[in-house]
Amino acid sequence: MKTFTLILAAGALLVFGTTQSFARTTHAQPTKVVTVAMHDPGCHWFSTAGTFRKTLAVKGPVALLNLDEAALRIVGPAGVKRDAVGKKLLLGRGVYKITMVGQAPDDNTLKLSIT
Repeated sequence: MKTFTLILAAGALLVFGTTQSFARTTHAQPTKVVTVAMHDPGCHWFSTAGTFRKTLAVKGPVALLNLDEAALRIVGPAGVKRDAVGKKLLLGRGVYKITMVGQAPDDNTLKLSIT
């Protein structure tokens, strides 16, 4: 009986070790930070590599950092979200329309595409 238990335990260890060696590891993509900054004219812009843009396309996931002068209103696939000044908001795949809360009619409307 002891021999049978020993063989069964050895077999279980062999199967467990084999399945673990074939297991794939998945690496989560690092979250990229996209900054919305205050800059005139237009009030708010995406700030990337020292330039200011109204549209931006990136591979996700994205953390949207609000460095504007007021909260941002983000309209996307999951509905409407709000990003307070100095805070980050995580966004997944989709196309987002970004405006400032209480925005003047001549201020920029930003478009963020995340793939």
